Amino acid sequence: MLKRLINSRFARNVALVATGTAGAQAITMAFSPVITRLYGPEAFGLLGTFTATLAIAMPISALTYPIAIVLPKKDDDARSIAKLSLLLAFFISLLVAVILFFGDQAIARLLNLESIAPYLLLIPAAMFLNSLQQIMQQWLIRKKQFKVSARIAITQSLILNSAKTGVGFIHPAGAALIVLATLGNALYAIQLWLGAKRWTKPEDHIHRPKEQLAKPKTLAHQHRDFPFFRAPQITINALAQGLPILMLTSFFGPASAGFYSLSRAVLAMPTALIGKAVGDVFYPRINEATQKSENVFRLLLKATLSLGAIGIIPFGLIILFGPTLFTWLFGHDWIKAGEYSSWLALWLYFMFMNNPSNQTIPVLGLQRFYLFFSLTSTAIRAFALVLGFLLFQSDILAVALFSIAGALINIALISIVLWHSKRFSTSIKDKNAY
Repeated sequence: MLKRLINSRFARNVALVATGTAGAQAITMAFSPVITRLYGPEAFGLLGTFTATLAIAMPISALTYPIAIVLPKKDDDARSIAKLSLLLAFFISLLVAVILFFGDQAIARLLNLESIAPYLLLIPAAMFLNSLQQIMQQWLIRKKQFKVSARIAITQSLILNSAKTGVGFIHPAGAALIVLATLGNALYAIQLWLGAKRWTKPEDHIHRPKEQLAKPKTLAHQHRDFPFFRAPQITINALAQGLPILMLTSFFGPASAGFYSLSRAVLAMPTALIGKAVGDVFYPRINEATQKSENVFRLLLKATLSLGAIGIIPFGLIILFGPTLFTWLFGHDWIKAGEYSSWLALWLYFMFMNNPSNQTIPVLGLQRFYLFFSLTSTAIRAFALVLGFLLFQSDILAVALFSIAGALINIALISIVLWHSKRFSTSIKDKNAY
């Protein structure tokens, strides 16, 4: 069975994506001890606040239509969705730019974002560039061009981290990190586009003659559950994940947000390395399984348990030795980041396991449920943070309560999606019996 798993196409594709991500993460880790000593917690806090704000705004830029590029049976329909996504991203980002140009100061005061007020006009540019990146990534996932994505992940990490280090010796400020993060999205999108043109067959290119494309309006209506349910859900989820940074900035200052940002970034590495690799390969695979009436429950359960087994060691080490590891890697100034990480690892372990369930949700048509689930879970997480901040006046306790709530929420979501996949597989089996 182990030999069959190793030799399977699914495992080979996961290994391809993971290799590229591993290379990118290895480069990031190699640069991190230098970068953290150059910039300091406050600069990381400003970057974290900007990134959290961007993540909350991102789903509206293309209304999450890029995620639907994988789903159509015909490539021409997928190209039409890509075209629709590009047009939406351009006009919505332009609208956000106009709003921020005339009201950036008022919006910063209203949302308590004074610390990044000078950089708010970069948000629409980052939104559009991030949408371009998503469109190209989803097209490459659809075409199963995982080798292309792996190559680009490594070069992107090398260029971006080199730039951060070089600029850090000259101007080690949060503004520099924010500008580089925005330019990084542009660089990534360009590399993906050039890579797709260079390393795929002409018939697999995303651009085709106009007359061969289906009407975007028809496909927009067909996949309307993405803007109606998935976009609000991702926005709510981004808000839930960004709340600690925004609230730490508000109650304890940018430095505390910097500790959290570094902890979150380090702990996201297993998810980026293995979880995302499994998710990118699993999404088209689970979509194919539903179309071919395969056992969706068995595929989902195997992927979830595999991630659970893989994640025990890295997350367990952080839970037990977080402060010591962070002090050794990043310097004594970052010991509090290690204290945060010991609690965050509990939540992120179950979020790591949750990746296949997240990919299964649009395939099983559970977008509406996921929206309401996200609303409820966000309220629970916000309550946990407020309890720690206002009642106990402790940033450590707030992060701990937030992490425990996040762990329980992810366990619940995994269980619910597994139950729905079981029902789906049972209904298919019953139909085939007749």
